[in-house]
Amino acid sequence: MSVFPPITLKPEVHSYLKHVFLNEEVLSAVGQGEAEQRFQKLLACLSHPPAYTCVRASTHLASLEEIRLKLGDVLKKQLQQICGPLNGHVSVTILPHPQIPDVLLLPVIGPRPVTQLSSEVVVGSQCGSAVLRGAHVFAPGILGTPKFMKPGDVVSVFSDLEGKCTRGAKDFEGKKVFLGNGVAEIDRSSIFCSDKPVKGVGIRMAEPLYQSPSFDGVLPHFAFLQNLPSVVVGHVLGPRPGERILDMCAAPGGKTCHIAALMGGQGEVVALDKIRSKVERIRQNAQTLHLDCIKAYCFNSTQAVSNGSAEESEGPPFPPESFDRVLLDAPCSGLGQRPNMACTWSLKEIRSYQPLQRKLFHAAVRLLKKGGVLLYSTCTVTLSENEEQVAWALNTFPCLTLQPQTPHVGAEGMLGAGLSADHLGLLQRFSPELGWDQGEDGVQQESLTLLPSKANTDTIGFFIAKFLKS
Repeated sequence: MSVFPPITLKPEVHSYLKHVFLNEEVLSAVGQGEAEQRFQKLLACLSHPPAYTCVRASTHLASLEEIRLKLGDVLKKQLQQICGPLNGHVSVTILPHPQIPDVLLLPVIGPRPVTQLSSEVVVGSQCGSAVLRGAHVFAPGILGTPKFMKPGDVVSVFSDLEGKCTRGAKDFEGKKVFLGNGVAEIDRSSIFCSDKPVKGVGIRMAEPLYQSPSFDGVLPHFAFLQNLPSVVVGHVLGPRPGERILDMCAAPGGKTCHIAALMGGQGEVVALDKIRSKVERIRQNAQTLHLDCIKAYCFNSTQAVSNGSAEESEGPPFPPESFDRVLLDAPCSGLGQRPNMACTWSLKEIRSYQPLQRKLFHAAVRLLKKGGVLLYSTCTVTLSENEEQVAWALNTFPCLTLQPQTPHVGAEGMLGAGLSADHLGLLQRFSPELGWDQGEDGVQQESLTLLPSKANTDTIGFFIAKFLKS
């Protein structure tokens, strides 16, 4: 159900995306009316959270059922603390995904009937998006509060849609959306008048508009928050024990760790990222999940191919044909991320990713052994970063052929890049607009025990292509 306005885009970006989703191939296939409706649904669903919170279970450490029961106990206690004894029986629904063996799904309940209060706290859009996915409000994300806010005050939380709320504001009349009610953990002066950087929870959400558990510190060894399409990536790559696998743009390490877990810790997973702090995060995640076959390096993957011999090297750069499988989860415009109420990027910024992705693709193909698998993925919805890159790759690298994907729970590729029907069928595009019903009332309590039929469609926007090198 649409309770928020569609995602706010710069006019040039809106026009660009509209041209993408109403391209000639799409218009010829579905007609002007259907194409226009799909585009409007895309803009609407991007500003709302997906219908399910997806948790990747560490099934290399315990069974899925064991983790499901552990998670249920922890989250039930969490909800009891938030709701208190006056709210009666508290239950948590956790469903195993019917097709993916290491995924647990938690329905996001909402929109819920929550009454707005007179005391208002305004947060930045990024903080607001996190709240819609189940997070509490952390103090650095707070932009404005009531003049005399103190711990224990009950307040309504709003997200600043246009980035116009100045830090320290007492009243904000700009464009904002209601996220729910919470209880202040700190006073106003601690947020805005402290000499030290403010940190920690500022507002503990008690009545969120969309109810989803907070996973801060919850079963860190067994439960890893990850969008469903990102989990699908690891399975489609198909890692096997004993292989040497490269994750070219690995931070924060969710896919890296999943690959290592699927290999049972047997083999080697090399993770590269060019930002040192992010590489440290990869190492921390690997340590938390007890995965010691991961080697993370701070390195620019566009320069990851050496001119040396074919002998394996410990760290980058690597000789050509060093890896059995390569994951290129490429830097992208991120226009599939949800919820996202406002994107401030220019068209130039959005278009800047295609050349970088192609540089990385060149390196990936060179580093992959003959007979190896290259998986390319993005979390965006543009043709230029997805299907057009596939068409370019097939034309540029005769050694590459598209391969079927298992599991294939998303839609096929999008028309508009000149690819054949067979090629489009081999691609996997998660297109939330195709299953978005603006008239629905969200996920309600009475439907929680039903099979999660929406879990595969009501996701972030995402794209996956799998290639074999001959």
